[in-house]
Amino acid sequence: MTASTAARPRRTRREWTVDLAAFLLAAAFGVFGAVTRNEATASLVPAWVPLADQVIGALGCAALWLHRRWPFQLALVVSALSAVSTTIGGASAVAQFAVALRRPPREIAVVTIVGIAASPVYAVLRPDADISVTLMASLGTAITLAVLGWALFVRHRRQLIASLRDRASRAETEARLRAEQAQAQAREQIAREMHDVLGHRLSLLSVHAGALEYRRDASPAEIAAAASVIRSSAHQALQELRSVIGVLRAPVGGELPLPTLVDAEELIAESRRAGMRVTSRWDITDSTAMTDVLGRTAYRIVQEGLTNARKHAPAAAVTVHLSGAPGSGLTVEVHNGGPAGGPADSGSGSGLIGLAERASLAGGYLAHQRGGADGGGGWCLWAWLPWEK
Repeated sequence: MTASTAARPRRTRREWTVDLAAFLLAAAFGVFGAVTRNEATASLVPAWVPLADQVIGALGCAALWLHRRWPFQLALVVSALSAVSTTIGGASAVAQFAVALRRPPREIAVVTIVGIAASPVYAVLRPDADISVTLMASLGTAITLAVLGWALFVRHRRQLIASLRDRASRAETEARLRAEQAQAQAREQIAREMHDVLGHRLSLLSVHAGALEYRRDASPAEIAAAASVIRSSAHQALQELRSVIGVLRAPVGGELPLPTLVDAEELIAESRRAGMRVTSRWDITDSTAMTDVLGRTAYRIVQEGLTNARKHAPAAAVTVHLSGAPGSGLTVEVHNGGPAGGPADSGSGSGLIGLAERASLAGGYLAHQRGGADGGGGWCLWAWLPWEK
């Protein structure tokens, strides 16, 4: 076995079926042409001509089994031989059809020209007593063009089907990518919400647990009060965690429990009850005109600022200042002094990254700096969010 033979793909079962059907069709056309032609023109041609015609037709039909290997060359030969043979007409049509179905336009044009040119030559060399030369040439040309048109129709239909399948496959891939992107965005949103919700509650637990650890001389009443706050914060954290998990278990379209800026007042009051020294100032004009996205983003910034202050400077005073009006934007500032005793915690900074992303998605921006806005100790978190009229 040579390398070219090994590289050539073998016929599939479908190709064997198609090739066999084409061979039988060409052979049947040749037999029909030989019988009818011999009876009509037996007296017009020498006796050896019908025999040679039948031999040429048989060879042409047998050569059709090579049309997948040499389609263009085979079509040229059988199309040229159709100028002198009646029985090879079927094989010529099949070979021309195969070229028009799969070969480039240049080869199709050459085979078509040869097939059309063979028609008048056949009409002159093999005249028929009942049909004029012009009519016979026109009939042969029409058959050639009909075969060409049929093949091109099948070819373009296959290309259209392949294009539609490819388009459907790409649409399916794009839909899957969009679904994966939506799923990733949903997971990212849930991760942010869980970080914001649980981070605040767990920081309260950390502060009070740390206070109990460092204050060994605390009175039973103080220990009981701290334990009560720890229990209440743990209960709240559990409830909020259940609400987030409930969204995960809900059908598609469920929404996370989303707070608004009104809830920030309760958030500050809760921090005060936990022992933080929080001063708040609200210079907001017409807070009822605030959108849910704007209020929710401002709430998360205040929440993260209080959480970070409780983690890194648990005994420091915190100032929360919100100001703004429709058309000028909303400014949120959370400033705390430096650590003034008590346990401090370290974080990964993921909360600030998430806040910056939230502010960016809302059309605003967020900044933070060590030392505070006035250049003193502590930390300042500052954000501006657009507030349309």
